[in-house]
Amino acid sequence: MRDAIVRPRRSARRIHVGDVPIGGDAPIAVQSMTNTKTHEIDATVAQINRLHKAGADIVRVSVPDPDSAAALPEILAQVEVPLIADIHFSYKMALASLEAGVQGLRLNPGNIGDRHRIERVVRAAKERGVSIRIGVNAGSLEKDLNEKYGEPCSDAMVESALRHIRILEDMDFTDIKVSLKASNIPMTVAAYRKLAEQVDYPFHLGITESGSRFGGTIKSSIGLGLLLADGIGDTIRVSLAAEPEEEVRVGFEILKALGLRHRGVNLIACPSCARQKFNVIETVNRLEERLAHIHEPLDVAVIGCVVNGPGEAREAHLGVTGGYPVHVLYKDGEKVGKVRADQLIDTIVEEVERRVADMRKKKRE
Repeated sequence: MRDAIVRPRRSARRIHVGDVPIGGDAPIAVQSMTNTKTHEIDATVAQINRLHKAGADIVRVSVPDPDSAAALPEILAQVEVPLIADIHFSYKMALASLEAGVQGLRLNPGNIGDRHRIERVVRAAKERGVSIRIGVNAGSLEKDLNEKYGEPCSDAMVESALRHIRILEDMDFTDIKVSLKASNIPMTVAAYRKLAEQVDYPFHLGITESGSRFGGTIKSSIGLGLLLADGIGDTIRVSLAAEPEEEVRVGFEILKALGLRHRGVNLIACPSCARQKFNVIETVNRLEERLAHIHEPLDVAVIGCVVNGPGEAREAHLGVTGGYPVHVLYKDGEKVGKVRADQLIDTIVEEVERRVADMRKKKRE
């Protein structure tokens, strides 16, 4: 693509979370985290499976207490997506999670006790081939780093990450990925850029506590977009005060917008104006709902008038341009017919599903 703005991907070593490769030239993985009580098994399993259906490659669950750890074997038996146990302070919860069979850990080794305790966790992870994410957060930096720098900043975050990395490296453990999260976008971006020059471990990207579905989507799109365009990032989580499935959808849209990963229908729609010959906003919203089950990558253009419509429609796999009294339908750049307003949505959905069925048939053959 001649106008690409995304730099070549940063060269990071490859690790795995279960059967999902992270780093190297592996696809950038999208993940989310459950917000159910982990010990409430049915609710947690149902949410994990919804996240998997939405496209999540990895799901993280919090393990704050023995009841949560005890629930993990039954949860793992009912889900197909790899699970990461989120651990804070308790090495016992880390050991119990590993014993249960989780495929990844998120912890900061310096926060779970003395060296003997860290060694037990690292040894158990190594025996099971489980990777560890070092998760640095600006809101929970070590006391001495806050005193040294006076306040959370990118340099303090990088120093914290390097400190935790050295603990694992000293124990000959290198199945590591790293995150450096803050709610402040410039701080987060600066921290990742600085650490990228010092280590070759894969990075998990995120803007933490980014806010609501609306505000958090904007903040995450800016922060993650800057880093991904730099070629930085191997797995992402969009943190939203919303249903976790929304995090997955936004994550894929960010990757799709940068041409880094393609999943589902890419709806190209005009903002609508007085020239529109049908209600573009309502049409797009209904199409998003009715095409949410499609995983195959397809471009669908929905343009309200004939000014930009023909050009956009010709570039898409399927396109419709608002006309009068009927609208014009395009397939693969060719005008193929007309469609009445009351049949517009059904026609687009039928055409998409027909094309997807053909794609799946060819794939099986």
